[in-house]
Amino acid sequence: MTTLPVLDLSRFRDPGDREEFLADLRRAAREVGFFYIVGHGVPPELSEEIFSVARRFFALPESDKLTIENVGSPQFRGYTRTGNEYTGGSRDWREQIDVGPEREAVEPAPGDPAWVRLIGPNQWPDAVPELREITLAWQAEALRVSREVLRALAASLGQDEGYFDAWFDEEAATHLKIVHYPPRQAADEEQGVGSHKDYGYLALLQQDEIGGLQVLDDDGGWIDATPIPGGFVVNIGEMLEIATQGYLRATRHRVLSPPAGVDRYSVPFFLAPRLDAVVEPLELPAELAAAARGVSQDEDNPLLASYGENALIGWLRSHPKVAKRWYPPL
Repeated sequence: MTTLPVLDLSRFRDPGDREEFLADLRRAAREVGFFYIVGHGVPPELSEEIFSVARRFFALPESDKLTIENVGSPQFRGYTRTGNEYTGGSRDWREQIDVGPEREAVEPAPGDPAWVRLIGPNQWPDAVPELREITLAWQAEALRVSREVLRALAASLGQDEGYFDAWFDEEAATHLKIVHYPPRQAADEEQGVGSHKDYGYLALLQQDEIGGLQVLDDDGGWIDATPIPGGFVVNIGEMLEIATQGYLRATRHRVLSPPAGVDRYSVPFFLAPRLDAVVEPLELPAELAAAARGVSQDEDNPLLASYGENALIGWLRSHPKVAKRWYPPL
């Protein structure tokens, strides 16, 4: 395979196309773990606005950006400088803003799990006040589309389409990034983001026209996830691989830094459940259960059924400076 499948989400609600769409979706999620979604209903002007405000923020002097540096947030929210996030033990050459659900901070009581501290507010820059409104509007649309994809996946696996809904209520631990990949200036800056899998249920990516995202295929080669107009890239996360006992797959992917003189922007959204969610295997139809491959094992990244534990481990590994300040015992 040299390209990713393209699926029209509007077919899910079309009685004449629904069953064929579900079969196409199941095949893409199982065989590749990555696909494009079109027909999602997100207004194109909102996508233009999120990229426009991203460019304005990242063009600010560093002193303005650092007013919301994530080191000040036990929730890992806010701005991360280029080279301050790690994947696979190596620096990622990108700068970004991390945004989650807007909530009051929770101070753990004795006996509470450490991940309780992930609940809390975002940080917003005074220098670009419109960033908050535009980002939260985009977040709401990304959540709507992601939930619809997840409902379609549930139906494609022989479940009621609302099977996962309880874990994705107003307490869901969703997360988005607004990312800037600066032009590559040296050989050691090729890693925009290192090879990894996402640990939530789904990821939904809005990327600009530059490209750079690559998906690992079964032969060990890399497939370019070339941007398509109006399309999102969707990929399966590790929690969904666990829930389907490996019938669906979380696939490794990476981002290459753009060439000299070129900037890249993207907005990935991660559909994650409540932090207290414990993933339990679905009862798949017999023919699907027989084809389940089991959950892949990585000794450097063991998967846990508890979403909150998985999420905190991921944050601690990726952001050592925040971990050192707010989670020293861990």
